[in-house]
Amino acid sequence: MSEHVYKSVELTGSSKVGSDDAIKCAIERASKTIRDIRWFHVTEIRGHVDEGKVAYWQVTLKIGFTLEG
Repeated sequence: MSEHVYKSVELTGSSKVGSDDAIKCAIERASKTIRDIRWFHVTEIRGHVDEGKVAYWQVTLKIGFTLEG
């Protein structure tokens, strides 16, 4: 049986489109410098309002990646 150990980091992604896009942007950007990302967990969703409309979605998430051994 294979055992895994993960490291996690916290990120905040933002998007004008929506919360899903903010998550995707954060993960895609992190994957440029972090190898073996395996999971994510959303910890907070918030946004920026401008003139009564949602201008940006902001999503804070933890991502987990496998430690190299």
